Amino acid sequence: MAESPTSGTPQDAASQIVGDACGRDRRSRPIRVADAIKELMVERNLQRGDRLPSEAELIAHFGMSKGTIREGMRILETQGLIETRTGPGGGSFVGEVTADRAKALLANYFYFQDLSVADIYQLRRVLEPELAASLAGRLTEAQLARLESVVAQYSEPARSAEEERDQHVASLAFHRTLAEFSGNALLAFVVGFMARILTDLTVYRRLYDPPNRELREKGIVYQIDLIEALRKGEAERARVIMRAHMETAEALMQAQEAQVLRRFIAE
Repeated sequence: MAESPTSGTPQDAASQIVGDACGRDRRSRPIRVADAIKELMVERNLQRGDRLPSEAELIAHFGMSKGTIREGMRILETQGLIETRTGPGGGSFVGEVTADRAKALLANYFYFQDLSVADIYQLRRVLEPELAASLAGRLTEAQLARLESVVAQYSEPARSAEEERDQHVASLAFHRTLAEFSGNALLAFVVGFMARILTDLTVYRRLYDPPNRELREKGIVYQIDLIEALRKGEAERARVIMRAHMETAEALMQAQEAQVLRRFIAE
C-alpha cells in the first residue's frame, strides 16, 4: 500500500486549512498549504532530491483546488525549498536553500529598515571576537594563506574612488571568509550576513568616498595581527584584536557616514 502524503487523514488536513480560513489564521490558503507541505517534509525527513507527493495526491489530501495547490508549490519553489522538473521522471523534488540565497532574501528585508553603521556594529562587536577566538589554532595553513591573500588585495592605497570601493568590499570579504571557516553554521551565517549588508551599505551610500586612509591602514594591521594569533593558537589574543578592530572600524565608519550625510545635505 502506498504511503499517504502525511500522517493525518485528508479530512483532518482540509479541516485544518478551512478552519484556519474561518478566522484563526489570516494568511491566504496557498501560504497555509505551503506551510503544511513544509511540515510534511519535516515529518517524513525528506532530504534534497527526494520526491514530493504528486499534485493529484496533494489535491486529494488537502481538499483544495488545483490552483491553490499550484500556488502553494510556487511559493515553495520561489523560496528554493522545492525544484520542479519536467519530462520523464519529472515532478516536484526537495530543493536546497543555499546560504547565498537566504542572505539575499534577508537582505531584501533589511533594505527597507534604514540600518545604520551603529546597528550593524552592535552585533559585530559581540560576535566577531568570539568567532576569532573559536578559530585560534584550528585553521590550516591553506586557510590562513587564503586570509592573507585577501589582505593583499588592499595592501596599497587606492588610486581612485572605484578602487577605494573595491578595497572596502575586499576588506569585508576577509570577515566573510573567516566566517566560512567556523564549525558553527549559525554563527558563520550571521557574521557572513552582517559583512554582506555592510558591504551593500558601503556601496549604496558611497561610504568609500572620500577615501579613508586611516580605516584601511588600521584594518590591515589588525587583520595581520589576527592571522598571527590564529596561527599560534592564541585564542584570547585573537578575541582582543578582533574586538579592537571592530571598535576602531565602527568609529571610523560612523565618521565616514556622518561626512557623507553632511555632503548630501550640502548638495
